[in-house]
Amino acid sequence: MRDVFNDLDQSEAPDAMGAARRNMRPPLHKRFYRTADVGASQAEGFPVLLDGKPVRTPGRNLLAAPSEELAKAIAAEWDAQETEIDPARMPLTRLANTIIDGVAAAQDAVADEVAKYLGSDMLFYRAAEPAGLVAVQGEHWDPVLAWAHDALGARFMLAEGVTYVTQPERAVAAARAAIPVSPWRLGAVSSVTTLTGSALLALALAAGRLSADEAWAAAHVDEDWNMAQWGRDELAMQRRDFRREEMQAAARVLELVKA
Repeated sequence: MRDVFNDLDQSEAPDAMGAARRNMRPPLHKRFYRTADVGASQAEGFPVLLDGKPVRTPGRNLLAAPSEELAKAIAAEWDAQETEIDPARMPLTRLANTIIDGVAAAQDAVADEVAKYLGSDMLFYRAAEPAGLVAVQGEHWDPVLAWAHDALGARFMLAEGVTYVTQPERAVAAARAAIPVSPWRLGAVSSVTTLTGSALLALALAAGRLSADEAWAAAHVDEDWNMAQWGRDELAMQRRDFRREEMQAAARVLELVKA
């Protein structure tokens, strides 16, 4: 099976530099298969099949998901490609490749990276003014902190501005214990943490405390406030739309791969 993903920088967003990089990449591969489907369960999970043949990740591993529903969702991305295969339009496949080739072999390291956010999570640092921004931060962020305290036993400290505040070790340890251990859910949480800047939002999403839309809105409180005051930056919105697709893919993994 052809490897159509090594030509893509999977972190690439549609900005001006990204456009230049894309212009330097080889042309997209032509669609070379008629059907995309899912095979019977194997040791690695449910494999994605193109014309009955298994797909391989860039690391040459079998592209297979732990649930049939997730495998079907990945296969649907392949089926949606028309004359060319555009990896930039296949966020679930890209995330699956990352999990299979990377996260599965480095689970402790990935969990440690997520845990680092717990020491300086975005939700801890609040604006002193204006009052409207203070209020909207509290509206979106306070319920997540209350959930962390009630459900995880983690009580965190808040600060105004960007002055660093050391969080209680007990709180960090309690929240860290909620980081998933399965590679698929861990990979999804890692992706959401990076996309939102908040491990607590990622953990709340994984636990079902927040929907993907709620977590996304909470992650962009400051940005949305600034846009409401000063107007939209269309280039920034294009990058944001790209990241939101990544977020939706991670949320889909959390939905279809149960704890």
